[in-house]
Amino acid sequence: MNYAFALAAALLFALSVPAGKILLAHLRPLELSALCYLGSGLGLAAWRALRGGGGEAPLGRVDLPYAAGFVLAGGVLAPLMLFSGLRLTASSSASMLLNFELVFTALIAVLFFGEHGGRRLWTAAVLICSGAALLSWEGGTLAFGWGPALVLGSSLMWAVDNNFTAKISIKDPVTIAVMKGLAGGLINAALAFYAYRSLPPAGWAALALLVGFFSYGVSLVLFILAMRGLGASRAGAFFGTYPFIGAALGVMLLGDPFTVRLAGAGVLMLAAFWLLASESHSHRHRHEPLDHDHAHDHADGHHGHVHAGPVSGPHSHPHLHEASEHEHPHSPDAHHRHAH
Repeated sequence: MNYAFALAAALLFALSVPAGKILLAHLRPLELSALCYLGSGLGLAAWRALRGGGGEAPLGRVDLPYAAGFVLAGGVLAPLMLFSGLRLTASSSASMLLNFELVFTALIAVLFFGEHGGRRLWTAAVLICSGAALLSWEGGTLAFGWGPALVLGSSLMWAVDNNFTAKISIKDPVTIAVMKGLAGGLINAALAFYAYRSLPPAGWAALALLVGFFSYGVSLVLFILAMRGLGASRAGAFFGTYPFIGAALGVMLLGDPFTVRLAGAGVLMLAAFWLLASESHSHRHRHEPLDHDHAHDHADGHHGHVHAGPVSGPHSHPHLHEASEHEHPHSPDAHHRHAH
């Protein structure tokens, strides 16, 4: 299911590629970015108002530094660096440099947040980045300067954003996505108004908000759920297939030509998918005592605590995990960040 969440997130985000090509004929780039982020935040906020929390745990005081970190890194610094860098960088070079988000996400997750790496992860990361670079390559040369450095910096900031988000992914994913959407939307809207000094056409703006709700909002909720079960590095690797999915959708929906580069990228990404989906990581490991709050049920082998009354299905409340030692297949989720 975690793999399905990650791939569904990539598919929904990839839909913004052909949709964006249509919308860019009527909206300017900063306007489209702002509207997609705002559609994400506002749409999910309305969804939350209608549906309620659904048993998910709210953000607590201990989560606020991570929330502030992903808002600053992904909602403020990354868009500013990207749009500043794009003014000084060829589009093909920028596309290739943005693929480094996957590599940076995995490096930060392994080096600083205790996720397990391994040959399969790194091989899959190389395959996915190679496939994405193949899709964006236009035969030019990459001359490094301030423009490419800023684009590369935006990839690093989004990788920091991914890892901070993964740290609190056990909390309510809709609340997290609303915060990220509204922060990114307001920042990009301010940049758009400063750059253009005008408002976008209302009808096309409404369509961009709708695209943002699905491709940025629902996609992000699914990506957070994937990080909850897989960790930032592996969920990021699956999400990194979105350039290929977007290109394939362009062939099917917009009549773009099917090229050798697209076929080659597909082979590379399918190989990466097989490496990660067939991964089995198991060894004897020790759980230190852990006190936290998140949505859970009592069928996963890690939540055997006693309740005062009957409980069924997913629910959330503060609970204590006693120290334990056992062996079973696992991913680097919130309960398995042990050293190797």
